[in-house]
Amino acid sequence: MPAWPPSSTAVFGREVVVNTCFAVSPCVDRSGVLEDDTRRVSSMRRLVRDRLASCGLRGLLDDAELIVSELLTNSLLHSGGTEISLALCVVDDELRIRVGDGIPRVPHPPRQPGDDAESGRGLDLVGYLVNARHGAWGVSSDGRFTWCILSTAEEG
Repeated sequence: MPAWPPSSTAVFGREVVVNTCFAVSPCVDRSGVLEDDTRRVSSMRRLVRDRLASCGLRGLLDDAELIVSELLTNSLLHSGGTEISLALCVVDDELRIRVGDGIPRVPHPPRQPGDDAESGRGLDLVGYLVNARHGAWGVSSDGRFTWCILSTAEEG
């Protein structure tokens, strides 16, 4: 399996599905997320759905859309940055997804939410979906990107 994510912000792959970047307002806390920013996440979900459908990857639509939504939302809520990038590409039998915020930090294991917590389970869900698709996910060593790889071998 080739190294992922790439060391630069360029997307390497045979078929670039999505490569975009959008501005967001720095989020101080969960209640500080602006409606415009939540709409951007929603529009990115629709973009991913449309692009994967046009590439004949309909069987990945739901999982990829949910993964992209979780990764974008995490970046929006936790980075404090002003820009988020989203890249998807198809390489051989893999769909590669990368979300970045450009903020270097030491990656740390996700915290475990309490039984009554209303949030904090997104990365567990990402991990489950990635494993079900025989893939992998992680965070770049400098903390700027979260990435995942999903197998497309069972698709079209």
